[in-house]
Amino acid sequence: MATAVPGAVSRFLQSWAVQRRVIWALLMREALTRYGRHNIGFLWLFVEPMLFTLGVTALWTATGAGHGSSLPITAFALTGYSSVLLWRNMPGRCVHAVEPNASLMFHRNVRLFDIYFSRCLLEGAGATTSFVLLTLFFWWLGWIEPPEDVLKVIVGWTMLGWFGLSLGMFIGSLSERSDVIEKLWHPATYLLFPLSGAAFTVSSLTPHFRDFILWFPMVHGVEYVREGFFGSRVHAIYDMNYMIGVNLTLTILGLIQVRYIANRVTPG
Repeated sequence: MATAVPGAVSRFLQSWAVQRRVIWALLMREALTRYGRHNIGFLWLFVEPMLFTLGVTALWTATGAGHGSSLPITAFALTGYSSVLLWRNMPGRCVHAVEPNASLMFHRNVRLFDIYFSRCLLEGAGATTSFVLLTLFFWWLGWIEPPEDVLKVIVGWTMLGWFGLSLGMFIGSLSERSDVIEKLWHPATYLLFPLSGAAFTVSSLTPHFRDFILWFPMVHGVEYVREGFFGSRVHAIYDMNYMIGVNLTLTILGLIQVRYIANRVTPG
């Protein structure tokens, strides 16, 4: 018994080391496949979301778009649109992800979950780098103030990333069962954007619409990020226990679907 525990720990550490190498290799393969070695190569990973966020920020600033609060439009657009990019792009990258990676399934250490996880991790890394660099850039220009509570921003950002990952596994594995999922997901992303909390604060809504909008889990994450970013300047309304519950449910459903598809994938 005395030697069983160290043996189990050693096997766990060896398995963990193998999985880290598998995830890293899949990340590198995905980055090279998607961005290649031309122009700025993998730098497009975060330059692309930066350009999107900059474009939206410039458009909102130029048009003076209202968002129901007195918060600076630049910081408001930065926290809102960056959050959308974090959770929305992950499911999109997981849709029909099996076919281009089917040959990798010959390797016994590569599992379907690793493919989904590496793709979501790459999207999360790009959105996070974009968010951090734009925050530092706008701060350097004097357009925004630094976040009042960085830890709260990190927690809210992590919750949105978890939501994107669990949704990615669920949508990705469902897309392997029916092509209709791909057709439905793309319009759904456009319909969800105005409901995601990116372009408004929950406190600015009417009580009736506020109750409706709080059914969307990503709204709670965005509100939490904004509370960390703006502190007492914003009246954030959220329920992180609700978001944790939704994330856990989606994760379990996603893992069940991933297991179902993994048992039916034919490497080739």
